[in-house]
Amino acid sequence: MRLSRVLSWLCVLTLGVVVFTTPAAAQSVNRAAIDELNEQLLYVALPLTLFVELMLVYAIYRFYNNDAPRPTVDDPALEVTWTAATGAILVFVGVSGFFVLANPYISPAAADATGTDFSDEEEIDVLTYQWGYEFGYPDTNVTTSDTLYLPNNTDIRFTMQSSDVIHSFYVPGLGLKQDIFPSQETVARTRATETGTYRLYCAELCGSGHARMQADVVVLSQSDYDAWLDEQAGSNTTAAPGGNSTVEGNTTASAA
Repeated sequence: MRLSRVLSWLCVLTLGVVVFTTPAAAQSVNRAAIDELNEQLLYVALPLTLFVELMLVYAIYRFYNNDAPRPTVDDPALEVTWTAATGAILVFVGVSGFFVLANPYISPAAADATGTDFSDEEEIDVLTYQWGYEFGYPDTNVTTSDTLYLPNNTDIRFTMQSSDVIHSFYVPGLGLKQDIFPSQETVARTRATETGTYRLYCAELCGSGHARMQADVVVLSQSDYDAWLDEQAGSNTTAAPGGNSTVEGNTTASAA
């Protein structure tokens, strides 16, 4: 009876973990791909964890106070079965991870191999330095620091460079993480699917000011983004786009 009760609680606990760990709606295609992979691996890991725990509970119950233990008997069929099952699980994990890594938003170099059309993507230049970010919008000659503005539901290509040491472009909310190296151009891609404000961090220890190397990423609707660009291209005034005054950045602009 006690063993049945323990097993019942383990099943309830596993079901609760599955229900409450279902990820919320992703904010970008990058984050959606990563969350989907995590969910797939979770549904594989939870049954395995439950099986191992059940075997542990059974062994404790079955051999409790066993004063005359005997060695286990060889069972080739069982050994072949669990070896094959382990191999199948590893193949599943490897294939799932490969498809995510082959996603052109996760690995920009995969764009040519997959034949994905990015002809309409918008380019943004990112310059890193100790200890901050500078964002350039080439089509409008607008440059911002401390705040990066992105249009929603638009493919974005980041061309990133470092002026001194290794930095990182890390936006957890959008599933973006890319190291930036000096004297080397690095590319990252994304397409945000939810408007809002996200945090950008440097994830590489880059000196004494590393902890304060942060910036805001503001995702706007396409109309608000276009209006902000037009406003910045015609003046040197820092403005919060779309009537949103919660985020400000140091903005400089010159007429195209």
